[in-house]
Amino acid sequence: MPSTSPTRPVVDTAHGPVRGVDDGTVASWKGIRYAAPPTGDLRFRAPQLPRPWMDVCDASVFGPCAPQTRHPAIHLGPDARPDEDCLSLNVWAPSDAEGLPVLVWIHGGAYFRGASCQPLFDGRALAAGGVVVVTVNYRIGVLGFVDFSSLGDGFDSNVALRDMLAALEWVRDNITRFGGDPGRVTLFGESAGGGAVTTLMAVPAARGLFHRAIAESSPATSVYNADRGAAVAHRFLDLLGASGDPDRLRSASVDDLVPASDELFARIPEEHPGTLAYAPIVDGELLPDHPLDVFRRGDAHPVPLVIGTNRDESSLFRMMKSPLMPIDPDVIRSMFTEIAHEHPELAPPDEAHIEAAYAGLGKVGDSLGLTRDFAFRLPALWIVEAHRHVAPTWLYRFDYATPMLELLRIGATHGTELPYVFGNIAHHPKDVTYLLGGLTTGRRISGRMQHRWRAFATSGRPDGPAGEPDWHSYDRDRATLVIDKHDRAAPDLDRAVRETWGDEVIAFT
Repeated sequence: MPSTSPTRPVVDTAHGPVRGVDDGTVASWKGIRYAAPPTGDLRFRAPQLPRPWMDVCDASVFGPCAPQTRHPAIHLGPDARPDEDCLSLNVWAPSDAEGLPVLVWIHGGAYFRGASCQPLFDGRALAAGGVVVVTVNYRIGVLGFVDFSSLGDGFDSNVALRDMLAALEWVRDNITRFGGDPGRVTLFGESAGGGAVTTLMAVPAARGLFHRAIAESSPATSVYNADRGAAVAHRFLDLLGASGDPDRLRSASVDDLVPASDELFARIPEEHPGTLAYAPIVDGELLPDHPLDVFRRGDAHPVPLVIGTNRDESSLFRMMKSPLMPIDPDVIRSMFTEIAHEHPELAPPDEAHIEAAYAGLGKVGDSLGLTRDFAFRLPALWIVEAHRHVAPTWLYRFDYATPMLELLRIGATHGTELPYVFGNIAHHPKDVTYLLGGLTTGRRISGRMQHRWRAFATSGRPDGPAGEPDWHSYDRDRATLVIDKHDRAAPDLDRAVRETWGDEVIAFT
């Protein structure tokens, strides 16, 4: 439990004491090191335990974030300090916390951007309702999600996933001292963070490290085999100007790695539409098989799962002119042609069937619907259809958009549920979301979502406040909670999507 001064509580962790800040309602500890600096000989290697410390370490400010270029759509916050030595985490807990459920957050950002210091992910409001919140930094981009293990013994695979495992082990070993219950840990994340959640559900080493899971907008099929991983590794060496010289990966400065990392991020989806430069890899060791295959065999960790997507996922990528999501109809056709070449045994819906379902592919709006379903909704459906036979599973769709977001033709796009989950409404001074109203409604939605997420972390059931619709698990009429101005429970909301695409998983390997 928090101890000593009510304003600067000190906690003795397994590696050394840390001093946080307590405002009388919520205490926080930021920038707690959970692994040794992944630098020098530890670059591209599995994380190691940190060296113990004796002096009390100040934990009032965030630790450095993973190296990355800034993007105007991702506000890293005033405390963002990019540094390769970035493996730290943050804890928020009610001032009188004892034995509370724990929510461990994995941030998104295409496995390439983002950090736990983003103001959007401040855990105070969520923790104030009676949970302990932990947010985690992990290696991203080339430092975390390119598999160089094919280049020699000096490189480990999936080092970012190993970072997340190390953070979960830290939670297991230390969270009691912060007022949390290590037997009630919920892993949750969005976008790449949601993909990490569904991937870790298929990682044997993660068994027992979390007891429930929430996957928001998980790109669950964006996990590739070792051959694709090796090809991306060689492509990066080419961009770095170090073809055939893997030793250059260790000697290169971060200032050299990051620009090449940016170029790889754009090049891969341009050359192979529908794929990502950075993603987990089926390495046969840490991750023995594709997560979707693990789910469909019934071998994913049997933990209760909440999973869902947003109504207008793809519109954000159109607005940002991002290469990640194919929007042009010809590019979409190219993507399916490449998938068919990789999987001649598959029988995906023919183009006429798809065009009928999406009112033709000649309009951008219809393309957005197709890419939304292919990238996010279908993977969620494939997972719930499988996991409901293993553990209680709930499906949602987030539909709420403020008048301003509707006017901008963004709608309920990718990531718009996040302020409501964390209770950080209008967290950025330049946020235009509520310029035309909707703030009062947004606060009500936030209260309901936080209530359900906390209830799930507490009991394993995402029950809502009194008077709100019952959210039945998916095995009952394929129930889906539609989160909007007024929530509603809808039976078999995605019947048309399932009938259009069928039961086979259609994805790159």
